Amino acid sequence: SVPTGVGRAGKIKLSHHELDKYLSRGAHHALSRGYGEAMDLDHSEENGCFDGADPAFVSERAKDRGHDQLGTLGSGNHFLEIQVIDEIYDNTIAQGHLSIMIHCGSRGLGHQVCTDYVAKMLGTQNSFIKNLPDRQLACALFTSELGQEYFAAMKGAANFAFANRHIIAHEVRQVFQELFGRGCIIRSVYDLCHNVGKVEEHRIVNHKKSLIVHRKGATRAFGPGHSSLPARYSAYGQPLIIPGTMGTFSYILAGLDSSMEKSFGSCCHGAGRILSRMKAKKTFNGRTLKDQLKAAGIIIKSDSDRGLAEEAPEAYKDINDVISVVLGAGLAKNIARVRPVLVIKGD
Repeated sequence: SVPTGVGRAGKIKLSHHELDKYLSRGAHHALSRGYGEAMDLDHSEENGCFDGADPAFVSERAKDRGHDQLGTLGSGNHFLEIQVIDEIYDNTIAQGHLSIMIHCGSRGLGHQVCTDYVAKMLGTQNSFIKNLPDRQLACALFTSELGQEYFAAMKGAANFAFANRHIIAHEVRQVFQELFGRGCIIRSVYDLCHNVGKVEEHRIVNHKKSLIVHRKGATRAFGPGHSSLPARYSAYGQPLIIPGTMGTFSYILAGLDSSMEKSFGSCCHGAGRILSRMKAKKTFNGRTLKDQLKAAGIIIKSDSDRGLAEEAPEAYKDINDVISVVLGAGLAKNIARVRPVLVIKGD
């Protein structure tokens, strides 16, 4: 029900006209087409749609790559996990037995948007791109025409990602209800972004300023009472999801007020690698890893043993150490720990 793999297509095939609606309206358009539930939008950053997205600034090549990829998991570190709620640290907020965690984004469409605009920015020959250590650090003034075009295209890619996760969640619900009956209720906790730039107000030296906050490898961690939070979470802070690895734990946390002062309301969005993908492939054997996970009670589904080796638990930092740093820094409060029992990898 949820296809995986590099370039893998799904059952949804979109004309560019229909795709433009997803780029403009994100998960809202998916809901209008019968996918998911309205509460999914309430429990989503930006309510599942960035305002100001403009499909006109997304290239035809990007649209060609994305037209058949909605509802698909993709590749790399993307995953769909069924997890046991292993430990609850705050039972006034958390309850339940199983959780389902989805990590994916805007697929080939978003990748192409980035590729297109890196090339455009490098082609401007402005003073910001001289002597760059990496070409992907290419940039443009935010207020420039090119800067605004990219921002509108990036929002479109983010909306595609919102719709993609919304549709995947819908498919997961369908499977669970087919297996366990219509009484099997799956409620969304939160859908949040990473690797996006956002205009936000933050306090600097006792003055509120409008800033562009770029969270690369990071996600939002707003504290209780923030105006952007759904009513359900206003008293507790924004739900945070920090995945570990397919062989260890993941954590669900809640943002704190102190994160606004310390990190512009931001936190890491995962354990983070200690070995490159290439090094991991040379170090670990995918088939052996699959057997080790099975012995630990974890079923792994992956199209590629080499791709599996890239995501070996040992290629990542110890998630417990990472969470200790997050808690010690006052960025978030621990709510629950989950452990995987079934992992579908996008390899």
